[in-house]
Amino acid sequence: MDRALIWLSLVSFFLASVTSEPKAKQQNVDIYSFHINSTVTSRYAITVITSRVANSLDESQEVHFQVKIPKNAFISKFRMTIEGKTYDGIVKQKEEAQQQYSQAVSRGQSAGLVSSVGRTLEEFKTSVTVAALSKVTFELTYEELLKRRLGKYELLINAQPTQPVADFKIDVYIHENRGISFLEVKGGLSTNELTNAITTTRSGPESWVRFYPTREQQKQCEGCGENGLNGDLIIMYDVERSKSKGELRTSQGYFVHYFAPTDVQRIPKNVVFVIDRSGSMQGRKIAQTRLAMLTILGDLSEDDHFGIIIFNGQVDSWKPELLKATQSNVEDAKQFVRQITARGSTDINAAVLKGVEMINRHPQEDSASILILLTDGDPTTGVTNTDKIQNNVKKAIQGKFPLYCLGFGFDVNFEFLKKMAMENDGVARRIYDDSDADQQLQGFYEEVATPLLTDIHISYTGAANVTQTNFSQYYNGSEIVVAGQLTDNSLDLFTNEITATSKSKRMEYHDTIDPTIHSNLPGFEDFIGRLWAYLTVKQLLEKELILKGQEKEAVRKEALDLSLKYDFVTPLTSMVVTKPQEEDIQVAHKPKETGLTEEELEIELFLSENTRGFYFTKPKDRKAPGRNVQPRRWIQNVSPTTTVLNASPVRFLIQAQDQSEPLCYDIPASQRLRLLQDPSSDFSMNGELIESGGTGFSQITIHYKTDLHMTLRTSEIIFSEGQNAVKFLWNQEPTNHETDSVSLILRNKEMDVSMGNTRVVILLHEQDGNSFLWPAVRQRPSTTTLPGLFGTLPVAYTTVTQSRSPKLKIQGQEVRVSKNRATDYSIHSAPRVGCWLVPFQVAMQGELSDFTVPSL
Repeated sequence: MDRALIWLSLVSFFLASVTSEPKAKQQNVDIYSFHINSTVTSRYAITVITSRVANSLDESQEVHFQVKIPKNAFISKFRMTIEGKTYDGIVKQKEEAQQQYSQAVSRGQSAGLVSSVGRTLEEFKTSVTVAALSKVTFELTYEELLKRRLGKYELLINAQPTQPVADFKIDVYIHENRGISFLEVKGGLSTNELTNAITTTRSGPESWVRFYPTREQQKQCEGCGENGLNGDLIIMYDVERSKSKGELRTSQGYFVHYFAPTDVQRIPKNVVFVIDRSGSMQGRKIAQTRLAMLTILGDLSEDDHFGIIIFNGQVDSWKPELLKATQSNVEDAKQFVRQITARGSTDINAAVLKGVEMINRHPQEDSASILILLTDGDPTTGVTNTDKIQNNVKKAIQGKFPLYCLGFGFDVNFEFLKKMAMENDGVARRIYDDSDADQQLQGFYEEVATPLLTDIHISYTGAANVTQTNFSQYYNGSEIVVAGQLTDNSLDLFTNEITATSKSKRMEYHDTIDPTIHSNLPGFEDFIGRLWAYLTVKQLLEKELILKGQEKEAVRKEALDLSLKYDFVTPLTSMVVTKPQEEDIQVAHKPKETGLTEEELEIELFLSENTRGFYFTKPKDRKAPGRNVQPRRWIQNVSPTTTVLNASPVRFLIQAQDQSEPLCYDIPASQRLRLLQDPSSDFSMNGELIESGGTGFSQITIHYKTDLHMTLRTSEIIFSEGQNAVKFLWNQEPTNHETDSVSLILRNKEMDVSMGNTRVVILLHEQDGNSFLWPAVRQRPSTTTLPGLFGTLPVAYTTVTQSRSPKLKIQGQEVRVSKNRATDYSIHSAPRVGCWLVPFQVAMQGELSDFTVPSL
């Protein structure tokens, strides 16, 4: 017990110490200028981050550029300027960019990526080698449409330059033709120590926010230190809404229409909460749900009607019907909520259909109905096929009211929840399993707590290619945005009509274009066209998620064409960055929410004294100990001597010189392998493949010099330096640790390890319900082959024949090969690539025994 307490104290001390220094400062690199310039016009924000860096060494060295951007933003430009020459990133179709990436990897070069960081940010990172005493300028541009929530827009800017900067500036300019009703600056960089570094100016339709901290101030804020600023600046504002009509703007053949009426009464609502109480909700999740529900119930208005459904393998209701939110009913409901406990399996289908039935059976006049589902897992009993559940729910709701799906944590099948919500005019929101999860739940509810209009239809004449125009509900504090193209670039025939239902009557609105606000900002004349493209791509990507067949392909192609036309880095495109070092190529991808689809199954082997067999289950069926699991298919009476699951081989890629197709080879599972060894620096890395059915490593160890050791498992990471040890968890907040010649940076499912002249990244992958590790060598000290599977240089080969029995000539040896595919686990997206499958001995020029080790 004492040892456990000592270990916990050590970990807590380490985590506390690294929080203030999340990134390692680059040695002998001077970021002498760091500017963030954001221009917001009519809610559309274009932000440019410019970093100017000098290499102060008398020899060349690698310089890194690493910034965070909002998740909803699309990168639209990236360029590097070195010695007067500019290198621009080019947006290409993802598959085409992937080919170039594979060629770059074959030369041993790393990839620039965009990866998810936390709830609201993504991280863009790249690097370039800069000559002695030379400079480089990085410039990144991203764009986003600010969404109005709870009566305000929020512009989030993250600043983390990794060192104090002499010339540091954040400039925000906001132009709203209707005028700005309020402006407020918050965030971690708006603290007492930095208050006098922030200035705000408002003048009619314009506002300016400037943040110019001195070098000393950049070390003083909470979370800052010798590495400089580390935090967010959040600019919140709203526009004047003295008129109840909307706002219409046009430019260069495009229009944008903002609709947020203020002249209507709130509509009483009928809301049913469907709450998962299965075993995986046990502990903090169910406690936070109870806490949030107590607050939400207290905020109901007396003219609202509500119901509560809780479910695991069975479905129970607080009351069989919707009841009015009187004080006594609310208190009774609170008592019911306090007694909710978590256990059992998950019957999402029955629970949601029960909620639909409750709303349909007790309709209320002049009201708005809302169904809210909260769950943290996959359906595991009853109807478990998610396609069938979606069809059942859609058929039951019939477009009468929206379904909102809240996915608690990262075990949830979020893709399924998104589809089900979108098919029923709602949205899905991930609730992060943090200490403030109850506040996240309350915050979402507040957004839909006050419906003002239902059944909103907007029509335009003289317009084409218009974005979404039908909306089930409009809530107080939100805003409806529609954009489109003017027919023949003419305003002569352009009209619009909005019809909607308020509390007691049908409403009509007709907005006109105000000629006094027709002009645009210099340099931003085409922003409405870009806004239209941004909104269109977002909506097409959502639509593509729920379509199938030819319709899906058509929508996907339309989204891709627009992404390429406007240079947006979206889930369908990537940005290829050609760098000056001998055509070095990097690729920036747009990340997606992680999660497993319903088709992804795992095979579990169950052995007990009385029963032997295996069944197919969904991966999340076993997310909580003791949970009641409903098997998909059970096969009994397997003999103990029968090999039920064969150990599948693991496929490795080896890049080829000047060839589009890499080589690949297989290694049997359950092997302890030498991955990389550099005798000149006493660096070595070994790994153990998963015993059966695996696709990667269960454990990787790294040794450096005589007293530095690192053990990476799928559950934890332990770094030892002599007698001192530090423990990391994969799901903890991004952190770093640095000693004289070691740098460890833990990001989202990625441990970046630099030791001496070697840099490797260990990635944690999740596939088919299994977790495994995979190493990627980003920097190595030698241009010759080093011992180990990952120490080989790209292989040169020539094609001898390309018939049905193709042959390659590798290292002077002709060998029969076959066309195959392999997964590139060296990057998070893990793309499938084509490869020539060759015997191990040919690919590695040695026997497998040459690459095995007796122990890690």
